[in-house]
Amino acid sequence: DAQVFGNARVFGDARVFGNAQVSGKAWVSGNAQVFGDAQVFGNARVFGDARVFGNAQVSGKAWVSGNAQVFGDAQVFGNARVFGDARVFGDARVFGNARVSGDAQVEKSWHYIAIDPIGSEGVTVTLARKKNGKHILNVGCWAGTLGTLMAEVKRRRERWAADEATQEVWMAQYKALKALGKATVSRWED
Repeated sequence: DAQVFGNARVFGDARVFGNAQVSGKAWVSGNAQVFGDAQVFGNARVFGDARVFGNAQVSGKAWVSGNAQVFGDAQVFGNARVFGDARVFGDARVFGNARVSGDAQVEKSWHYIAIDPIGSEGVTVTLARKKNGKHILNVGCWAGTLGTLMAEVKRRRERWAADEATQEVWMAQYKALKALGKATVSRWED
């Protein structure tokens, strides 16, 4: 009973089955699978070996790729990206410019935070819970942990081309990010 309609496309070895719906200008490609009662719509893309199932929704300009899985009642929307071996499930909502990657495991909406723009490059920062209960921190194209953040900031500060007052604002942002991140991660231990 699956439906693909509007200007949606399913190609490659991708499969849409069950009661799933793909609509709008959405694409499902590669070896991706959309099934159950899942919905993919808008300009969303599901590709690679990604799977979207259950009652999950992927919409807007969101991408789910790699070996990522979105399931349960989870929603991924906006410009969000879920990739790698990441899993978004339960009642989690991942949106905006968030990047959930690696072996992240976002079950609840409070298992990640996204902030943008921040710092010297005005990038999006995403802090996400990993499968092992630890965390991954993505700051633009850099990935690390809260423990390695300030060393990376110090290394990059040598190349900042801004006046001292602007650099101090950026440093304050990164320090606040670290404090917020620690408070967020401590909640995951509950």
